[in-house]
Amino acid sequence: MNWKFWQKENKDTKPKKKKSKSREWVDAILFAVIAATIIRVFFIEAYTIPTGSMERSLLVGDFLFVSKVNYGPRVPMTPVAFPFAHHTMPITGTKAYWDGVQWKYRRLPGLSDIKRNDVVVFNYPQGDTVALEAQDADYYKMVRSEGWEAVNKRYTIVSRPVDKRENYIKRCIGIAGDTISMKNGLVSVNGKPEKLKNTGNFTYEVTFKTPNVNFGIFQEMGFSMREGDPEISQLSATSYSFTGSEIMMDDVKKLDFVQSVKELAQPQGYQEKDIFPFDPKKNWNVDNFGPIVIPKKGMTVQLDSASMPFYERSIRIYEGNKLEKSGNGWLINDKPATSYTFKMDYYWMMGDNRHNSLDSRYWGFVPEDHIVGKALFIWMSYDANGSFFSKIRWNRLLKGIN
Repeated sequence: MNWKFWQKENKDTKPKKKKSKSREWVDAILFAVIAATIIRVFFIEAYTIPTGSMERSLLVGDFLFVSKVNYGPRVPMTPVAFPFAHHTMPITGTKAYWDGVQWKYRRLPGLSDIKRNDVVVFNYPQGDTVALEAQDADYYKMVRSEGWEAVNKRYTIVSRPVDKRENYIKRCIGIAGDTISMKNGLVSVNGKPEKLKNTGNFTYEVTFKTPNVNFGIFQEMGFSMREGDPEISQLSATSYSFTGSEIMMDDVKKLDFVQSVKELAQPQGYQEKDIFPFDPKKNWNVDNFGPIVIPKKGMTVQLDSASMPFYERSIRIYEGNKLEKSGNGWLINDKPATSYTFKMDYYWMMGDNRHNSLDSRYWGFVPEDHIVGKALFIWMSYDANGSFFSKIRWNRLLKGIN
């Protein structure tokens, strides 16, 4: 039957030339690349845990699937990019994208909003530039001891678009509109204390009754003694620093040669200069800070000396306004302003390994345009330090994330 009835049928038309094998292969590969790219951008993407900031909820070597559908897939902001590469080509080390074309932030409808305690993947928000080695294991320790400015002088810095910055994974402690504070290592959300999940890590001081202790017992209990980043380190002849979960430390307390176990938190009033909002008037540290109100779309704040340390960066960098100090007031886009209404929702992200995590305590709010997706489940877990027969953590395969 001739479906193109408006055209005269030509009886003498020759049959179409059959595709060559090479052409069929090219078409098949092209289709597979396009299909895989659509799935990766709009539906689901694989992600690897590179650092211990989420231990013990997530371990180094866990391979995750991250859903783009839950919060709504983000339309690519840098659309011209090499398939399957995030920001750097795997062999050449060159850029895997072209930033000559930049689209505005847009997000398709999702299944739900971000909820408190969701494990979220997002683009690294600290600074207008990104440190290439920002996920090195030693980077966190250097920042704690030397500060951002001193460390970044020794690291290669490169400017990247928002969607091409490093992917980070943390737990969402506070959503837009929440008030966050922390006292002696315990987070409070809207005035209600929120205990660290049983799979999270904190630092404790353990004092023994004798200096002669068999540390093999603690390895059997799950404490890592890996070289370079052990979870047990000596403080004195009979006291040690332990990094572990509350459940693990309860088991340590039960040992008959243990004299005492107490949490190791920074004291109130002690100031760490690299804690958000970097205000020298606030004696805040990783274990004691706040209250901090997380910006919400439509929320209006007064522009004054009390609010600007918290919100200046969000107004200027994340929401793209020209912000200048003018006498005793402020100019937004060259116009006098006494208040500002936010255009986006923001979130407060923290690692479950509370004393080994670069998170919102160091760089503040995470804007909604940085959100990549929700971590769903672990499809593979590989222990690089394990023996030949125990490198795959079989008990973590297909494990859900909560």
